[in-house]
Amino acid sequence: MYRRCLITVLSLMIFLAGCQLPGGKPSGAKEGYFTWVDEQGQVRQTLIPVDGSPDENEDWAETPHSEFNLQNYPDGDSLAAQGHIRPGDPEPYFTWRDARGNVRVSYYRPDTRTAVEKGDIKPPLELTEASIYQAGDKSADREPGSEDLPQGADAMAAAVLGLDERDAPFFVRWAEACCDTLDRSAYIDWEPGREFGVTLEESSPAFDFITGNSHYRLVRLPETKDFILRLRSFDQRGLFVPSVAFLDSEFRPLRLVTDLVAEFVPESWRQHGYLRSYIPVFPSREERWLLIYTTSEDIEGQTVIDTRYGPRAIAHQPTGQIGLVRVEN
Repeated sequence: MYRRCLITVLSLMIFLAGCQLPGGKPSGAKEGYFTWVDEQGQVRQTLIPVDGSPDENEDWAETPHSEFNLQNYPDGDSLAAQGHIRPGDPEPYFTWRDARGNVRVSYYRPDTRTAVEKGDIKPPLELTEASIYQAGDKSADREPGSEDLPQGADAMAAAVLGLDERDAPFFVRWAEACCDTLDRSAYIDWEPGREFGVTLEESSPAFDFITGNSHYRLVRLPETKDFILRLRSFDQRGLFVPSVAFLDSEFRPLRLVTDLVAEFVPESWRQHGYLRSYIPVFPSREERWLLIYTTSEDIEGQTVIDTRYGPRAIAHQPTGQIGLVRVEN
């Protein structure tokens, strides 16, 4: 009797192991399960039968199901945008008791706005898009033609091959032309805690930058932690379109920010319209001076804005009024 039972158990174990051998097809291979959560938070699994041969059912997932579809199980983000109210459902309500003791029902529509849209919190600042050139870039540090000619080659070869100073990286050429000879007698100290004005006028010093002759102003930056600069250029019968350069304590250029894609804010009853830019400042990287200037290309251009009367073109000019302030992100 004992041997008969042992043989039976061993036979059963061999049969079960055979069901799990590689290549074997487990029972229910043509069936799937839909996992969902009920109203009590319990995880449920519902069997999804698939009838017919595999060839007949290869596109079964694309066929609308009578129960498991977007109407019964809508996209969570879409449902949230509708206040978690499905089409045809009644609006939510709350009950309350009035001064006479009568029970009242008030329906309401959920507020689906974000905290930023409600004004509860400020939206994060977005830095203004611009072309940025800085010291330390691999392309900015190499000498003109150093990667084009082998070391020790004849200098005349550069002229023969057409490799001259104009082929140097933009930052290298800009820095070689500026800024140790700038007039520093009329610089402006940074004014903390408030927005302060910087005026560029015909009497302001001018310099021949490689991007064209321009009036400029120097602002001595505070030696604080890094911060975001808000720069506003006001529309006073024309716009001064700024570019900026950051210099170290020896007036060596460290970083250029130009071709700013500034936002234009229309005029109101209390102020002129203006171009607004947000630019990061890095005192931790030895940035000690802010140089404000413009380019010949910007002076020749114009800014076109939409008004209720139609498009309006604002001419660019070589002078203007700038407002600077540190802002919190």
